[in-house]
Amino acid sequence: MWDNLPLTTWHLLRTGSDSAPAPEAMWRSIYFFNLYRLALGGLFVFLVSTFGEALSLGSRDPSLFLYTSLIYIALTLVSFLTIKLCRPRFNMQLAFLVGTDIVFITVLSYASGGIQSGLGVLLLVSLTATGLIGRGKISLFFAALASIAVLLQHSYAVLTQNATEARYVQAGLLSTVYFAVAWLAHIRARYAIASENLAALRGTDLANMAEANRLVIQDMPDGVLVVNENGMVRQYNPSVERLLGVEFLNTGNTTLANCVPVLADRFAVWRQHQRRGHEVLRLPITNHQVRVRFLPVHREGFRGAIIFLEDMQRVQAQAQQIKLVALGRLTANIAHEVRNPLSSISYATELLQEEKHDPAQTRLFQIIMDNAARLNHIVEDVLQLNQRDRVQSEDYNLSEKLPLYIEELCHTQGASQEIFVIEVASPCVISFDRGHLDQVLWNLCRNSLRYCSKQAGSVQLSAWRSNEGRAILEIFNDGPPVAPEAVHQLFEPFFTLSAGGMGLGLYLARELCEANGATLEYRQPAKDGACFRIVFGEQDER
Repeated sequence: MWDNLPLTTWHLLRTGSDSAPAPEAMWRSIYFFNLYRLALGGLFVFLVSTFGEALSLGSRDPSLFLYTSLIYIALTLVSFLTIKLCRPRFNMQLAFLVGTDIVFITVLSYASGGIQSGLGVLLLVSLTATGLIGRGKISLFFAALASIAVLLQHSYAVLTQNATEARYVQAGLLSTVYFAVAWLAHIRARYAIASENLAALRGTDLANMAEANRLVIQDMPDGVLVVNENGMVRQYNPSVERLLGVEFLNTGNTTLANCVPVLADRFAVWRQHQRRGHEVLRLPITNHQVRVRFLPVHREGFRGAIIFLEDMQRVQAQAQQIKLVALGRLTANIAHEVRNPLSSISYATELLQEEKHDPAQTRLFQIIMDNAARLNHIVEDVLQLNQRDRVQSEDYNLSEKLPLYIEELCHTQGASQEIFVIEVASPCVISFDRGHLDQVLWNLCRNSLRYCSKQAGSVQLSAWRSNEGRAILEIFNDGPPVAPEAVHQLFEPFFTLSAGGMGLGLYLARELCEANGATLEYRQPAKDGACFRIVFGEQDER
């Protein structure tokens, strides 16, 4: 029956306030209190009709006792309806129930012989319920009413039934107990209210803290994964799905072993040896390289862990950005402090070369000029770094651009065009800055020309469009492959595999590609040789 009661708005009930709606818990309490009253009335009817004389119930007036119990049951049944409807308001219903108890239990006590029947003790239950349910000082008011009712009932018995006056002491003690129980119930109710308010405050604080933690986790660039001791996923952020390439549709049934077995293995190893909590691994689905950190969640023992997945690509990009900023700050000083003295050295050397010298001096002058040109080339490459942010994109069709560029390159380098083979699967239109594209192709094609066997078809330029709509250009040469230990350093500034190289060509090419929304990477082909791939930004075919 109680499950069908309507829900009411939860408000903290102020002491003695009739205007605030009562919370659901208070209506539930008054419902069970009324259920006790119904059981009490039914018990009275059963006992008086079965064991009336043996139990001295209704000994003074059995008919009055029986009819009073029946009326008491009827009013209790009506109260169930008013409680279900929550009308009238809570305090009025509680006052009606307790007032009814005082009146009817007093009449039942009179019908059973007065104060010596002991039925007045039943009012202690009603007064206690009033103090705990009502949560106010109104319980003392009902204690006063109960005391007056007991005294009036005994006085009426003394006047009409010749009851003994000595029972006044018993009535007084019972009245004192009424006040004591009502006051204790009031104190207990105040303590319950304070505890309830404190729990609500703590619950609000915990909810705010949980929401703050959720927002922090969701906004973190690193992946955050919370798992229990069995490796079951409890919480995660969007970065985890991006790094792992897995969608956690139902975290209640998702485990690390099901979605990322390699991470589950690391978690199992870490549980055995918690010192091994910082490892770098490559994820199988997305091929992301991440640094994994495990932090245990201690709460009376091991209760799970927080797994942090730090994207190494983002870390490397930040490191490269720091290097770029540092190089950019040095660019102006390099141009001023190096180029001006270098120009003076070159000019003075040219003047000295105009005079007649022996072959040894002529060789020394040529060494000076060659190294001055080399330093000037380094300065020009460093100055190119400032151009990565000044992009003026134009559309180029690789099927038209590559043959013209290779023809110009072969004419400049004095190489045969038979060395280069161009294959464009379909019209691949790209959007790129003109100067940047020339610089990137110059670096890649010149490197391929330097290391290839110089035979026909030694350098192959292949272009096609991927299923995602991106144009891809691969530049392959049949020269020696790059050593595996040197692959991750290819695009580092000032790293070179050639004795005469400066180590800025590939680094500058990648920076210019990224400035135009493209990526440059090294790919080891299945056969001997070396291959560089450019994946251009999205561009509609035209």
